[in-house]
Amino acid sequence: MKLIVATLLTVLLAFGAGLYLPWWSIAIASFLVALVVHQKAGKAFLSGFLGVFILWAGLAWWIDIKNNGVLSKKIASILPLGGNALLLILLTGFVGGLVAGLAAMSSSYIRLSEN
Repeated sequence: MKLIVATLLTVLLAFGAGLYLPWWSIAIASFLVALVVHQKAGKAFLSGFLGVFILWAGLAWWIDIKNNGVLSKKIASILPLGGNALLLILLTGFVGGLVAGLAAMSSSYIRLSEN
């Protein structure tokens, strides 16, 4: 249950922070959620990763749909992805998820060292 709550809180806080702050505010949001919702390091990483992966992949997919895939195909052809827009969307979600997951895991370890 804590995993679901932490994931949803991460999605909401990261989305809100992303409206006003730079892209790396997802790490701050994930860090704060993991600080408030007590979890072991592995579950904290998973909740941060899943939250931002879902958020960023969903937003990238939404943007892709809105411009008929033109931008994502061009970017995917510049990167070594063979012009695959879906792979670019998954890579975007993975990078954001990794940043948030590591921030959440760091918060979990900080909380563990305080006890």
